[in-house]
Amino acid sequence: MDLILEGIKKAFLLLVTLDREVLDITFLSLKVSGLATIISVFIGVSIGTVIALNEFPGKRAAVSLVNTGMGLPPVVVGLFVTIFLWRNGPFGFLGILYTPLAIIIAQSIIATPIVMGITVAAMQQLPKKLRLQILALGATRLQMVWMLIKEARLSLLAAIMAGFGGVISEIGASIMVGGNIKGYSRVLTTATVMETSRGNFDVAIALSIILLLLAYFINLVLTHIQQRERKQ
Repeated sequence: MDLILEGIKKAFLLLVTLDREVLDITFLSLKVSGLATIISVFIGVSIGTVIALNEFPGKRAAVSLVNTGMGLPPVVVGLFVTIFLWRNGPFGFLGILYTPLAIIIAQSIIATPIVMGITVAAMQQLPKKLRLQILALGATRLQMVWMLIKEARLSLLAAIMAGFGGVISEIGASIMVGGNIKGYSRVLTTATVMETSRGNFDVAIALSIILLLLAYFINLVLTHIQQRERKQ
């Protein structure tokens, strides 16, 4: 119990004193996971909508694959991204392994199936007659898709929250492809693991509390937007 209290005190001191290293780690975590979430939303919503609104052979298999991807182990993603970005790998010439960009790529791969799966479920829940009604009013197919996305916006906001939550808290892929380099690719989760391995439990607990606060406030903003949209 004393250890936890010390961790809380340490977190408070780090936040109040605006510790430079902790702030850099926090902002990098937010930047990396934020960009990964944006990329995953763009890809996940686009492909998820296409899958949901079209009938084609193997659709059930495709949806099953997406749903399986929602539970994709981060360490597996980290392994394959590392192989592809390794100096002898297909994209080794880019020289981006052990950089924040590599973490963004890995986290995007993790979050995309989550966003995609929720998007498929959200779009399939909409009444099929709604599509016909929109087209009957003279809308183009692109306009119809946009209106359906707006209709499913509450579920899509939930998809964004799930995607962000999935990557801001992951550790396996980030430490594998980012390398946990101080002042460069160290994020909150990798820093927490490092401090724990060193026996600095107070610092590890402090970093964990900061991570929880960061995730909470981001989701608080998104939830506020979601609930405001629901009232409208």
